[in-house]
Amino acid sequence: MADTVRFYELLGRIRERVCGCRRLAECNGRMDWPKRGVYFFFEAGEERGRSGTGSRVVRVGTHALTNGSKTTLWERLRQHRGTEDGCGGNHRSSIFRLLVGVSLARRRDGAPPPSWGNGSDTGTAARGLGLTRPEVKKAEADLERRVSATIGQMPFLWLCVPDAPGPESARGRIERGAIALLSSAVSPAADPASGNWLGAHCDRPAVCASGLWNNNHVDERYDPRFLYEMEACIRTWR
Repeated sequence: MADTVRFYELLGRIRERVCGCRRLAECNGRMDWPKRGVYFFFEAGEERGRSGTGSRVVRVGTHALTNGSKTTLWERLRQHRGTEDGCGGNHRSSIFRLLVGVSLARRRDGAPPPSWGNGSDTGTAARGLGLTRPEVKKAEADLERRVSATIGQMPFLWLCVPDAPGPESARGRIERGAIALLSSAVSPAADPASGNWLGAHCDRPAVCASGLWNNNHVDERYDPRFLYEMEACIRTWR
């Protein structure tokens, strides 16, 4: 519990540093973004419980966890956002979009289009299903729009972590630690998902069990040292 409280205190300091949360629907690459960092999404209706008041974090993520990666923080956020006009996106480039799309479809329609999450691109999906690429894109278009609308309205914060790309980066440790701390998959979290949480409709057990839009690290024990790394990054952020 104490570590969860401390985590949200650190997010409060980040919120002050960046002058409040942003929403992806209102963001673009011309804004002031650090080159590398970790992001934390919130969701309407998802509130903290025993750890305090305010919204609970529902997704933690980062980027450039492979050696030599050139992906920037904004480029990763843009993949989650979809097109700038909010009319589309590519769930195959964003696991966040894929998970939200499955949940939206299962809540309303029972299931997403057969091609959703199928293949690394629309061409691969089309060949596997005996369809054409235009047919796949048309089948997925409405759900991609709904995903953009949903994610686009989620408030989020970001932390500058300017280390080199690679699997042992501080960004990776902060992401992993925060997910494990907040997850309900191993033991009851201080701030569990609400009874109406969209993610409860997901077909991924990791999402449903954790209360997070994350598929990795949800069943791990957290190392509290990640909180010291977060604090150090906040303190040295310029």
